[in-house]
Amino acid sequence: MKLALRFALRDLRGGLTGLRLLVVCLFLGVAALAGIGSLTASINAALSEQGQTILGGDIAFDLNQRSATPDERATLEKQGEVTQITRMRAMVARADGADAVLSELKAVDAVWPLYGTFTLTPGGARPDIGEVALADTLADRLGVKRGGQVRIGDTLFRVSGIIAEEPDRLGSGFTFGPTAIVAADSLPATGLLQPGSIYETHYRVRLPAGVDPQAAIARANADAPQAGWETRDRSNGSPGTRRFIDRMGQFLALVGLTALVVAGIGVGNGVASYLDGKRPGIATLKALGASSYTIFLTYLFQIILVSLIGLLAGLVVGALLPRLVTVLAGDLLPVPPRLGLYPVPLATSAAYGLLTALLFALVPLVRARHVAAATLFRGGLGQGGKTGRGVWIAVLVTAALIAVLAIATAREPKLASIFLVAAVVLLGLLSVLGALVQWIAARLPRPSHPLARLALANLHRPGAQTGRLIVALGLGLSLFTTLAVVETNLSGQMASSIPATAPSFFALDIPSDGVAQFRTIVKRQAPAADIVTVPSLRGPVVAIRDQRVSDMKDIPEDAWILRGDRGLTYADTLPKGNSIVDGKWWPKNYTGEPLVSVDIRAAKALDLKIGDMLTVAVLGVEIPARIASFREIDWDSMGLNFGMIFSPNALEGAPHSYLATIALPGGAGAAQEKAINRDVIRAFPSASLIRVKEVIASLGDLLGQLSAAVRVAASVAIAAGIAVLVGAIAAARASRTYDAVLLKLLGATRRQVLAVQAMEYTLLALIVSGIALAVAAGAGWYLATQTLGLQWAPDWTVVLLTLAGGALLTLVLGLIGSLPALAARPARALREL
Repeated sequence: MKLALRFALRDLRGGLTGLRLLVVCLFLGVAALAGIGSLTASINAALSEQGQTILGGDIAFDLNQRSATPDERATLEKQGEVTQITRMRAMVARADGADAVLSELKAVDAVWPLYGTFTLTPGGARPDIGEVALADTLADRLGVKRGGQVRIGDTLFRVSGIIAEEPDRLGSGFTFGPTAIVAADSLPATGLLQPGSIYETHYRVRLPAGVDPQAAIARANADAPQAGWETRDRSNGSPGTRRFIDRMGQFLALVGLTALVVAGIGVGNGVASYLDGKRPGIATLKALGASSYTIFLTYLFQIILVSLIGLLAGLVVGALLPRLVTVLAGDLLPVPPRLGLYPVPLATSAAYGLLTALLFALVPLVRARHVAAATLFRGGLGQGGKTGRGVWIAVLVTAALIAVLAIATAREPKLASIFLVAAVVLLGLLSVLGALVQWIAARLPRPSHPLARLALANLHRPGAQTGRLIVALGLGLSLFTTLAVVETNLSGQMASSIPATAPSFFALDIPSDGVAQFRTIVKRQAPAADIVTVPSLRGPVVAIRDQRVSDMKDIPEDAWILRGDRGLTYADTLPKGNSIVDGKWWPKNYTGEPLVSVDIRAAKALDLKIGDMLTVAVLGVEIPARIASFREIDWDSMGLNFGMIFSPNALEGAPHSYLATIALPGGAGAAQEKAINRDVIRAFPSASLIRVKEVIASLGDLLGQLSAAVRVAASVAIAAGIAVLVGAIAAARASRTYDAVLLKLLGATRRQVLAVQAMEYTLLALIVSGIALAVAAGAGWYLATQTLGLQWAPDWTVVLLTLAGGALLTLVLGLIGSLPALAARPARALREL
């Protein structure tokens, strides 16, 4: 072993010529994995480190549409210092009523914030009674400054300042508008707290030093078992953000792993090409008595040492990625990453890299070991080596280790397993197609034109790289094109389907006794408006059958109805856009036991059956209802859709408000929308109006950010494919040079030789693009229609342009790689060969 290591080190003194492809491919794959893992870990570390500030306390207790009773408040005060925050949607208007903007109204007491610092721009002051602090975007839209006045509900407020830092903003989750903060004592004067109004009361508790948060939550729940509050602790101040970061990080990591597999093909090409160039040295060592085992170890050590260069470079770049992202796009991140060194993602990425290098380098190494010295001197390394059963077993074991590592480190092992199976199937399919292309090319009729005949022969000739290129480029381009199919399908539906069917406004918190007046006001400005109103309540699902939700350890991914407070409603008739798929709807004026109809997806996730019991808590009162039906919901309509609809006798006695949609006729303009917004808010200060176009714009911005992140990760796979293409061109350079020399000796011009190469790579580009298009169409259809529930409407122009770009790149790189062969002088090339 020492002798083999000495040989390996001495041989490497001549440089890394021949192994650069190995370094580049491993660098790309490891850098992608390490960077994604480090960025995910750094953001999660920031979420954990700033957990108290993000949450606003050590523990949190949230109530919906009510405040804590005196006994419940006393229970919380036993745990530590308590602050109360009331949050609700409200329209903030200019003092003259000329404009109104939807905002997130936040009423805070004098103790708030328990952690972090609430700051305003210079000159601003914390709002006192009758004052408000506005987010900068809200102040800009209203055109007001510090010292100006705005109307919230029934009251005029003086703007005390512009918010610079709101410490617990991230812990509030998604909001429809910018923040407006008032003193808690100012809230009653607004008149926004009406029976049935939708608002949330948050209690944050600062615990004494050394008190366990979970123990404090358990004590509070034991002392107030009927409170029905949602609880969190500082370890998970923003669960939605953490869940999003984890899932996005896992998806991008899987894409990066695919890129590493593509790079692994380049590793195999690079190792095979390198060993092919080492035939004289291997022959000499064998002639001098070196055993096959020594040969194997010598070049194995070389591969490992050179792999470490690519690995270390990739790990360095991956470790620095959070810093780079913070500098370039820090404002787009939910929290600034906690910059540091994260060993787990780096170690995982290094393990992936080493296993991938071993997986793809093992076969070429073993073949070199088993080739006889005489065969090596005759230049037959690539053809004479044998691969025994033991080698393939080792390859399978290595591949299994990669799969186990991917699944074991995944947040959702099922998703990782599906992804890996799909990648393996695609890899196998591309391998078969590559072999099929070579087989077909060998049996096609020979073109009469000599240049076309040579181009076709290059696809199936001995030593042709056709199969490997189809696998590598096909995998990378298929991934990128699938992304284009899904993106264009989603953006196309967002641009065409939603605007054509969506209402112009959502109206919230309409008083139950003001529905008729609301309709009159809207009809006065838009007589042709289509208005739909439904009762609105909120409350969590507290029990399914005989099991309390709080006792459920694992909540299925699609069981969204169990996460937090849900929108609830009741209806006599089946709403538009809903269809019964199982069970039946209750008759009009039904008076029997309370019934409920449930979204079919959530029902399947929870394995619910017709007749099961479902219990919700409304204003602290638990209401059990029997499941009467399951519904398919057309969520694309952007109408007033509810996952749970109750029979009227279940909820109509509870205080509640109404929701409404306002669909204006096609000719309606901004002036008409503005007039409706003004008149409704003047008549109902507690109501809120949401412009649907603004919601769609926000979703479009979010989708754009997600698309950019996925495109960057997918680009790594394309870069790895390009590296494989360059490596394959370099590996075949000797035979290409020999071919070019022979053609020149036979009278061919440089233009004709280049034409042969152009034809070959054009055929290869067309084949790879066709395969990628077929794979992307199938995978894109499944992701769009089955996973995302969208209609099948991709923008084929963008998809085909993506394919054309990949095909053109393949052609250009192929021709650039052919230039050295064209420049070779016949006499010198023949001497070297």
